[in-house]
Amino acid sequence: MNTGKVALGVLAGVATGAILGILFAPDKGSVTRKKIADKGKDSLDGLKTRYNSVIDNLSHRLEHIKQNGHGAIDDAYELAEDVKNSVK
Repeated sequence: MNTGKVALGVLAGVATGAILGILFAPDKGSVTRKKIADKGKDSLDGLKTRYNSVIDNLSHRLEHIKQNGHGAIDDAYELAEDVKNSVK
């Protein structure tokens, strides 16, 4: 299973549990709404952090692939030049 989907599922479960816990708590409505807003903000911050981490990871992988690709192209040019020189 995809790690991102698992992390998102766990985060959604935690957020749902936190919200239900707050809703059933014996606080005033204004306090409960503030708690829900705070939990929502915390969840959103967690999602943003996870998103940025995934984007950074993908960027590093793409850069590595690009570097390997350039190396392979350089090797191919050298091989072609060697073949061209050996035919002469």
